[in-house]
Amino acid sequence: MVADDEVTGPRAALIGRTDRRGRLLWSLPKGHIEPGETPEDTAVREVAEETGIIGQVVAPLGIIDFWFVADGRRVHKTVHHFLLRATGGALSDADVEVTEVAWVPLTELGGRLAYADERALVERAPGLLADSA
Repeated sequence: MVADDEVTGPRAALIGRTDRRGRLLWSLPKGHIEPGETPEDTAVREVAEETGIIGQVVAPLGIIDFWFVADGRRVHKTVHHFLLRATGGALSDADVEVTEVAWVPLTELGGRLAYADERALVERAPGLLADSA
């Protein structure tokens, strides 16, 4: 999710979740595709649910595949990430799955995002923004 601001420039809406050790880990919004949704529809819905920001898809950022353990079993997840332009809403951490939300300048994402695969994806954002201007 990207918003343009005269003072801070392009920025991303990130979500922070507290892990089992009590650490706040920052990541990109993401979630499950609901029946009848496209990956783009899911991105817009999940960003709105997790951050309060309404967005419009600008371009795909990429796909991340990963494994995690839940309830004692290994789970494979595929996440389609998109660059969105903020069109409305207000930043909110009302979602019960989210501890905090924040607007973060694109230049600071590498130091804030907890996961290397997400850091690699967001490196594409400035170029995609320039292409969409």
